Amino acid sequence: MVSRQILAVVALGLQGCSHTVAVERLETALAARDSATAALRDWCEWRGIARPARITASAVRGSDAPPPPSLAEELALPAGEPTGYRHVRLFCGDAVLSEAHNWYVPARLTPEMNRLLTETDTPFGTVAAPLAYRRERLGATRGQGPGCPAGTVLTHRARLVLPDGTPLALLVECYTLANLSAA
Repeated sequence: MVSRQILAVVALGLQGCSHTVAVERLETALAARDSATAALRDWCEWRGIARPARITASAVRGSDAPPPPSLAEELALPAGEPTGYRHVRLFCGDAVLSEAHNWYVPARLTPEMNRLLTETDTPFGTVAAPLAYRRERLGATRGQGPGCPAGTVLTHRARLVLPDGTPLALLVECYTLANLSAA
């Protein structure tokens, strides 16, 4: 009886270790790309979460997050400049890999990009990719950070910046437990 209890404790400990390693690998995959969408596509492929590894976005309606108080400063917004907002879940197959809040500056996108963001569920990273933005990670939290749902294993706060240094978007990304499945 005692040996079964010990085995159960060891198994739980090993599962925790494998989750920690998987989260570390997810962080590495995200850090290797300027686009979280592209990183999640690579991650989904590598982990075998879905075949084909295609990332799709689904808008979350009715649960908008308030903009951070520092939004105007972080996006270098001129007075009165409007911002856009998207709250989406990013899927690979049926698995929700991320829930993201994205505040962006529509005036820094093309009219077609703005149309795609308002009329489709195309991921922001895919829409804005032609702008050759770079990603600046502003913070990371293992587990559920502010604005993230239960079950979040990793929270990132990041800014997307255009090649000339102009900020394009501020993001809060909540990576789910589904990222640790498969493989």
